[in-house]
Amino acid sequence: MPKKSSNWLFYGVAFPLTILFTGLVSSSWWIWASAAPSTFGAKVRLTIPDGMPTQMIAQELEAAGVIRSSLALRLWLQWQSLRGSEAVSLRSGTYDFSTNQSLPEVVAQIQTAKLTEVRFTIPEGWSIAQMADLFEKQGFFAAKDFVAAAQRTSPKRRPWLPEDIPSLEGFLFPDTYQILPSEATPDRIIDLMLDRFEQVALPVYKDNQSGKPKVKVSLKDWVTLASIVEKEAVIDSERRIISGVFWNRLKKNMRLESDPTVEYGLNIKQTPENPLTLDQVRTSSPYNTYLNEGLPPGAIASVGLASLKATLDPASTDYLFFVAKYDGSHVFSRNLEDHEKALQAIDKKIQQKTPKNN
Repeated sequence: MPKKSSNWLFYGVAFPLTILFTGLVSSSWWIWASAAPSTFGAKVRLTIPDGMPTQMIAQELEAAGVIRSSLALRLWLQWQSLRGSEAVSLRSGTYDFSTNQSLPEVVAQIQTAKLTEVRFTIPEGWSIAQMADLFEKQGFFAAKDFVAAAQRTSPKRRPWLPEDIPSLEGFLFPDTYQILPSEATPDRIIDLMLDRFEQVALPVYKDNQSGKPKVKVSLKDWVTLASIVEKEAVIDSERRIISGVFWNRLKKNMRLESDPTVEYGLNIKQTPENPLTLDQVRTSSPYNTYLNEGLPPGAIASVGLASLKATLDPASTDYLFFVAKYDGSHVFSRNLEDHEKALQAIDKKIQQKTPKNN
């Protein structure tokens, strides 16, 4: 009897103590495992690809220092499933985490798809080709895919788009945009930029042309000429003057003779040290306004609001020529003789600044 009693005493005390000890250890571990890895809140960006298994996601989060334990994450998901939670699965995407987030907070962020949007900025004066290179460098998609998408100019895309434009050049509004990485496709980005043009630029055109406009112009020609003004103008105070020069030349049936149109047609970029050569200026191209009268087939760059407005409100001058001083400003002339003198003076200054090779 005493022996049997001692056995009962052992099991009656030791077993509950074991359970209690195990519970305390488990509880302590869970408190540690579910807590934030750090109190400093360092930022960690992580991309979860489509179809990645939960176990691998947990391991990636642990390796990145976002959570303390991949096992704890899996256990938390199992607990949510047992409770009948609706949001149990982890969604793919790019997320910005903070190392001072607890495990439940991290899981909730992924389950509710609080994704990180990426930002990109298209400067005024950029061409479709430059945009395409940027998107490829940011890892969105191949540059050629964006160029191909920008060739689709059907009015079905936007009813206000002119029917005879060679591409969407000029209608992709320059601005800063935000988009989810998973949505960053050529067509989606083009839609964003066309929407912005419709919101910002199109009302300016409609309001101007519906009243008593200083110049009557089609939407296509407006954007085309404004893109040339955009590429020529550097100083804001000169935009309306440059616009006025081009309108004066068009009214007199003079060729525009704009260097940026030649550069666009030949896909080159001149510099003060390496200006356009005579052979380049004489090279045939639909965009060469030294050889062709009137406007080129379409725009040559994205156009900011300032140049769009300046094209509708040209300065009233009798200037017919201008030449860049390569400091952002221009010399404006009323006749060819004064223009040639300005060219010679600027060429002389450039030669004086260019170091001579011994």
